[in-house]
Amino acid sequence: MSLLARSLPPRASAVRSAAPLRSLATHARAVPPKNYPSITPPYQHLLKQLELTRSILNRPLTLAEKIIYSHLDNVEEGLAGGDPVRGAKHLKLRPDRVAMQDASAQMALLQFSTCDRPTTAVPTSIHCDHLISAYSGAEADLKRAIVSNKEVFDFLESAAKKYGIEFWGPGSGIIHQIVLENYSAPGLLMLGTDSHTPNAGGLGAIAIGVGGADAVDAMTHTPWELTAPKMIGVELKGKLSGWVSAKDVVLEVVGRLTVRGGTGHVIEYFGEGVETQSATGLATIANMGAEMGATTTTFPYTAAMRSYLHATNRGPVADAADKAQASGFLSADKGAEYDQHIVIDLSTLEPRFNGPFTPDFSTPLSKFGDLVKEKGWKDEISASLIGSCTNSSYHDMSRVASIARQAKAKGLKTATSFMITPGSELINATIERDGLKGDLEAVGGVVLSNACGPCIGQWDREECKGEENAILTSFNRNFKARNDGNRQTMNFLASPDIVTAMAFSGKLSFDPTKDELIGADGKPFRFEPPTGDELPSTGFTAGDTSYLPTALPTPVPETELAISPTSTRLELLAPFDPHFTAEEFADPNKALEFEDLRCLIRIRGKCTTDEISAAGAWLKYKGHLTNLSENTLIGATNDQNGKINSAIDYLPGESEGTIPEVAKRFKARGQPWMIVTDHNYGEGSAREHASLQPRFLGAKVILARSFARIHRMNLTKQGVLPLTLVNEDDYSLIDAGDKVSTKGFDALLRGDLNAEISVVVEKPDGKKVEIPTHHGLSKDQVEWIKFGSALNGIKAQTKATSA
Repeated sequence: MSLLARSLPPRASAVRSAAPLRSLATHARAVPPKNYPSITPPYQHLLKQLELTRSILNRPLTLAEKIIYSHLDNVEEGLAGGDPVRGAKHLKLRPDRVAMQDASAQMALLQFSTCDRPTTAVPTSIHCDHLISAYSGAEADLKRAIVSNKEVFDFLESAAKKYGIEFWGPGSGIIHQIVLENYSAPGLLMLGTDSHTPNAGGLGAIAIGVGGADAVDAMTHTPWELTAPKMIGVELKGKLSGWVSAKDVVLEVVGRLTVRGGTGHVIEYFGEGVETQSATGLATIANMGAEMGATTTTFPYTAAMRSYLHATNRGPVADAADKAQASGFLSADKGAEYDQHIVIDLSTLEPRFNGPFTPDFSTPLSKFGDLVKEKGWKDEISASLIGSCTNSSYHDMSRVASIARQAKAKGLKTATSFMITPGSELINATIERDGLKGDLEAVGGVVLSNACGPCIGQWDREECKGEENAILTSFNRNFKARNDGNRQTMNFLASPDIVTAMAFSGKLSFDPTKDELIGADGKPFRFEPPTGDELPSTGFTAGDTSYLPTALPTPVPETELAISPTSTRLELLAPFDPHFTAEEFADPNKALEFEDLRCLIRIRGKCTTDEISAAGAWLKYKGHLTNLSENTLIGATNDQNGKINSAIDYLPGESEGTIPEVAKRFKARGQPWMIVTDHNYGEGSAREHASLQPRFLGAKVILARSFARIHRMNLTKQGVLPLTLVNEDDYSLIDAGDKVSTKGFDALLRGDLNAEISVVVEKPDGKKVEIPTHHGLSKDQVEWIKFGSALNGIKAQTKATSA
């Protein structure tokens, strides 16, 4: 029997399950006890670190500064010289925990397996949530996913067993909800290989989305580097009412800051309005901080957090947090200053829609009908979807169930397809016990697996293919083709309440706060504002407890990693070659410069990680770099011909091809290359494959108007040189086919962090132009590029230590 079959609950196993998943489920009376020592932040140590921080900086600190600086590997070294720290110093940190979802965990574990470590240095968990595609409902979808992804799940579980990692099998829930329910805690510093890791900030943690190579730092006890973030303070005044929810708070903030406004910043909320929010509502707000490019989002410790910790059977964590708060750790100091200060009056806020095609195009509900007319959109909703990691809490489900009950009383069912994604087994089991699930199904709702599903493109959607249509979701991200692969599907982000209510109308122009529907009795009625409980009155029920892993399992080093040599989905990693040999570094007369790179493409406009490394059907290749590289940049727009996924080979007689085709031609003939990109390159998911794939195909330099934080770090980790244009208008000076060489890179590699790097562009007619750039690299980041990748550096360090 496979490792997977042994660990999965009988009802979820592809081999042993024949009965319905939940029709006669037996509910546990209470959530089983947690392993408290592994989930309680080391408050005593952190308070000592904080005291040392205060002695150096001698000023009021924000909450985020307290948590981040108290996790420094060496406080004196990290804060040497005092301010300015924000945006200036490169901090070396010691995270408390790592969490990985199944799509990204594959590459992270493949990298970790090359480091010759017997176990992870910090508690680590794997969550199987990305590889379950939504089609017909939870039972059939989960069975199909387990069969089709068996070799991946077997590999992940074998790695978990080998290295002592907690394994949450398929069907257990979405990584961010599981982390909130089990691992997040006030004052915690954790890394997660997913951009929405900041969801854990709902409990006052600093939780940061990273690539797999960054996770390997923490897992190998290598200090993890972060440029000290600046601080955006969002002050919440008043109290939400009626149809307005925590989702509307963050939709408002995204609209104000835009998708680039949070880059290099932590968003820290404070004020009386924070105290009135549920912990899961705060998690929703923290979750979507990723849409602004923020490093993370956090909140001061509140009574609602304490209640949530107790409700999820983490009373000892709450007790320890109470003591830490009494010592002044879990809230900002009075007088703490922020680089930006935003004020939101919750009492005047109204529901919002963000979209289509970008999460920062924000429109109030009262004006949305006019926008529909102005844009000429068809006044029709083709599908309504709620849940996902952003909005699948008990509080969310109880509020939407109150709307469903109103509609049922009037004899109505939804006018659109209506899909619900529970965040976890805990939520699914509890809403079933309390009748909320039945309320939603009674009006036409289809409950999907406890997994990401349509939110990340795992949606086998048959209708509206190739057609313009509009969907409403309570998800967090709405780039073109993200949900169903159709670039013409317009996804409008809204609260679960608004999505649910509008599903009964089926019209984009419907305003549930004032418009009426006609009941089965022919009489008009209007929805009352939704209501619901923040936490279940009788406590959570754990549902199927066989999903729960052993806390801090003992590693079994003799376990073989389950990778077939003939697999098309998994392959062992070969290290990237260094850009320069040891002999070249030893020769002071050798100029360590990239010479005669070819520009593969100049990319126009928004280029997210979805465009660089598409998800959806490509998720099956996340553990096979060779096969996954076939999708490199297939969503990017060529600025010179306006085509998507188009590149021109510079050699005479060569033809136009797809971007990966031409990149492979370059690689085959030993031609290194670079690309020029627009603003916020790499916006979106944390997927490090978007940096691995270009490096694998021969990219040396990415020259951008600006980068998204996570992606820039991922590129550097893989040995790709990320350069930013000093003058953004110089973007148009480089064309595909131009020769590009660096100038000043040698000085940087030889230790001069103040070295200025420019790129020298040679046109086909021999004319040259020199363009200034900014590198912004730290000493460690230069070392990663020097070694050819951060992983090469870790291996070299391990070898030197063992010697």
